[in-house]
Amino acid sequence: MSVFDFDDYKINRRTLLKAGAAVGASTLFYPAVSAFAKSDNPIKIGQIDPQTGTYAALGGNQIAGARLAVDQINAKGGVMGRPLQLLVEDSAANVGQSVQKARKLVNRDKVHFLMGAVSSSVALAVSQAARDMNTIYMDIGGHADSVTGDKCSWNTFRTCSTTWLLTAGDFQSIFDKYGKRWYFITPDYSFGHALHADYLTQLKQAGGSEAGNALAPLGTTDFSSYLIKAKSANPDVLIVLGAGDDMINTLKQATQFGLNKSMGVGGPMMELEVLQSLPDAARYGMWNMEWYWDQPNVPHVADFVDSYRKANNGSTPSARSWFGFASAHALALAAEKAKSLDARKVARALEGLELPPEVALQPNKAVYRAGDHQLIGSEYPGTIKSNGKYPDLFNVADVVDSSKIARSVAEKGCKMTYPS
Repeated sequence: MSVFDFDDYKINRRTLLKAGAAVGASTLFYPAVSAFAKSDNPIKIGQIDPQTGTYAALGGNQIAGARLAVDQINAKGGVMGRPLQLLVEDSAANVGQSVQKARKLVNRDKVHFLMGAVSSSVALAVSQAARDMNTIYMDIGGHADSVTGDKCSWNTFRTCSTTWLLTAGDFQSIFDKYGKRWYFITPDYSFGHALHADYLTQLKQAGGSEAGNALAPLGTTDFSSYLIKAKSANPDVLIVLGAGDDMINTLKQATQFGLNKSMGVGGPMMELEVLQSLPDAARYGMWNMEWYWDQPNVPHVADFVDSYRKANNGSTPSARSWFGFASAHALALAAEKAKSLDARKVARALEGLELPPEVALQPNKAVYRAGDHQLIGSEYPGTIKSNGKYPDLFNVADVVDSSKIARSVAEKGCKMTYPS
């Protein structure tokens, strides 16, 4: 476990001024105080994210975003006059390990809130464990519809998009550009299954058809057998539903097989971490982003990008960075609003919480919907810049208001009940 602890810093005027400057020109929305007058007893957030394995880069950026948020919050006096502390555990995207770490964080380390996840299977398992421990859990990056759908829970909230939002964000664009016969390469767990089901629903409604669906285990390194089948099926478009290293390996090998020369390539989710790791020849296709760093007409985004780069050796924030940043701020805002750390009171404060512009960092409102606890914000469909240079690697074609494409709470099957 690593601990990001405000006690590691000297609480003096110089430190506070330096941290405040890092926030940039954004409006500061936490009560400004010069020291932790009420209590030095920290409010603890336990973050469980992959730092090893297929999703390590994604988890690492979620942690970096959360750390920046903790810096900002503590620079303005913390939450309810108390310092905020981040305790980080490696999930390795493993369900059993994640649940074990969640229980350790709550029962031994006495954290007040849990957050994290890249894997949807991990998010679902930690959500259940957190409910059993009467603890708020913020799913940062596990996308499966069911987290805030038929398996929704009073204690669980989610910042990243649902798989439905990811697929609806760019379905029509891919269909119109590439055609109606789709072949899928799908990660064989809840995230991939949900993406496939959501795309397939829209594909059938539009009069399209499935040319095939290859299920690949998480962490697959050799995709040749799946790509040979895709080539033989001769679809109009190859839809890649993976993430992290799985996406990188799929696109590299698809390029070696020349599939991008004979069919369109695209999918519901592209990430800056993936683009950064791909060679120029493997950068192509039509995809959806959940957040993008280059939004020159949106207030506060440039300040956030600058602060993040200063804190992370020049690295540019990705959507994963923003997930961690927004999630930590949301928990702090809700606790401040509730004036309590009681899980049910904080949950009620999170319901309907609209992220302020300094945190939302997008042109549309970003609100945790009361009925299912899903953040409804924006999608960024577009195309990869084949010859782009990091970090300018994506062309955002549109910014879609997620409230216009989201399924209703009833359609998702969420029935929210609180303990008596």
